[in-house]
Amino acid sequence: MKIRLTKEQKQALDIQHDKTRDGRVRDRIKAVLLTSEGWSTAMISQALRIHETTVLRHLQDYQQSEKLKPENGGSSSRLSASQTMALIERLTEVTYHHSHQIVAYVLEQFGVSYTVAGMNKWLHHNGFSYKKPKGVPHRFSEAKQQEFVEAYKALKSRCGRDEPILFMDAVHPTQATKITHGWIRTGQGKPIETTGSRSRLNIVGALNLLDIGNTVISAYESINSENIVRFFCRLRESYPLNQKLHLILDGAGYHRTDLVKDAAFVLNIELHYLPPYSPNLNPIERLWKVMNEQVRNNVYFKSKRDFEAAIRRFFTVSLPEIAGSLASRINDNFQMLNPASSS
Repeated sequence: MKIRLTKEQKQALDIQHDKTRDGRVRDRIKAVLLTSEGWSTAMISQALRIHETTVLRHLQDYQQSEKLKPENGGSSSRLSASQTMALIERLTEVTYHHSHQIVAYVLEQFGVSYTVAGMNKWLHHNGFSYKKPKGVPHRFSEAKQQEFVEAYKALKSRCGRDEPILFMDAVHPTQATKITHGWIRTGQGKPIETTGSRSRLNIVGALNLLDIGNTVISAYESINSENIVRFFCRLRESYPLNQKLHLILDGAGYHRTDLVKDAAFVLNIELHYLPPYSPNLNPIERLWKVMNEQVRNNVYFKSKRDFEAAIRRFFTVSLPEIAGSLASRINDNFQMLNPASSS
């Protein structure tokens, strides 16, 4: 078998040989290069310590399609093009927890047998990875979310800096230890003391994206219409009464009472309600996430007093200090949800 290579092809193969860590690929490259230099398959077989038929197969693969990488187990060649597309569609609709479940499905549906390792390779080759899916509220409306975004853009364009736009929400952090992922030395555990205390805070906040460090925060015994009105009055301490405020908030029942609407009118606050099931359209949700990262994640609080002090310290000390670095995380680049496949 004769293989003729140009100088450039030989240089490219030499570079590829030096870079690859797969000994099987290096053997294929050496077989091709040695053949181009006049070596016989018997000589190459002896030099590489592989069977002569293996050398012939390597050379045929290169002549036919310049193939240098072995494709075993998970090679897409086991499934036809139509079967591959059918399996991709299936995996897009159904989330399997284990590779062996996919192996069983492929065997039953297409009569093709894969090992688990081979299926893992097929999955990676076809753009799949093992990760946690994102939860999507079942009853959210994609159309209403889009309508809100367009209305918000128009409001933002109209108001500029003259009429501040704030995002409001309530959060209820608990004293219970919040265990989350973190970098831990391989092979070692990291025990964290925990508590099941149900002590919690009821916090209402209003976030101005142009002034994150001065987010208005108040805590109450409970969240109800009366305390929402009290929060409106607290909000007015930060902005003059003659300056109209636009407050974006969810449609919770206590946000829609006549008491709350009347108080907003008197205090020169215009209320804009989010579409149902749309926490993704409220940037203050991202602030709560930062609060958990800074205060609660993997932290044990000995007492409710320590817990409350840590939360208070975040909003009064830490947040003003780090506000300048949060613009890339806490902003109005809304994440638009896609309907779940079961919707």
